Amino acid sequence: MNKPTPDLQLLGALALELAPGSGAERTSLAQADAGTLAQRMAQDLSGFADEANALQLVTVGAHYDVVELLRPGWPLHRELDQLAARAPGDAGGRVIAFGGHEDKLPGALTPQDEYAGGPLRLVPFVLGGDADIAARVGDLFEHDLMERGMAGAATALLAQDAFGLKVEHARYMTLHDLAAMMAMQYEHAGLAPLWPILEAALLAPDAEEWLDADPEPVVHYIDREARIAMFTPQAWRERYAPQAAHTTEGQCEKLERAFEFFQARQRQFAAVLEAHGIPVTFVYCDANQDAHAEL
Repeated sequence: MNKPTPDLQLLGALALELAPGSGAERTSLAQADAGTLAQRMAQDLSGFADEANALQLVTVGAHYDVVELLRPGWPLHRELDQLAARAPGDAGGRVIAFGGHEDKLPGALTPQDEYAGGPLRLVPFVLGGDADIAARVGDLFEHDLMERGMAGAATALLAQDAFGLKVEHARYMTLHDLAAMMAMQYEHAGLAPLWPILEAALLAPDAEEWLDADPEPVVHYIDREARIAMFTPQAWRERYAPQAAHTTEGQCEKLERAFEFFQARQRQFAAVLEAHGIPVTFVYCDANQDAHAEL
């Protein structure tokens, strides 16, 4: 897997793994609490790489689902970076934390309610500054942060109390780590065929990628959108079950159920792609023609 686009330098998150059945009392923190958590995070990160002290840490007192972080162009991290760019002063070594004012976060930092119930919550951060230092720290973090990036006990307890969570584990991860973790989760969930489309959209947004492997839906990622081929029942049968030209009544019922499953799979793919911020367009295709020409 390729590494994320480095234009924002080092992108990562404090990952909070929640106890089963637990929820959050708060998704965002007031400014003072956000600043306290940010200072703890800065101390932890400097413990993994001394030179991290020389970089600017930008974070937010809020937690998000992984799909909110893993989107083309890294919009959440980019929003943090752009908001921090307005702050006066030298960026070297300072800590910037964005918190809520009257329960409202600045810019586009408000977590999405529809993704609030997941078992893994993420507090994003951006480390930046001197390019050479950021490169060295980034290489170190990409190499071993996943293995040795446990958050300090004080940081985990602070996040738990501040957000009203039940945290079982707290660790730091880069976006590359998060993408690798998500690839494994999707494989376990039976979504491995879709991952190359997601990976292309995340790591090379202007690339082109195809999913064209029966019995899966046909998906073409191009021009920063995913195009999913739509077939009528007859067109689907011609493409996916050409051997069923002559069928009994029982076989027809089986084919109908298979087509319904196929449509459900299309909806599942579309929902996953859209959750990751990838636009989806359904395109009607004739099974007698090459779907590549239609999409």
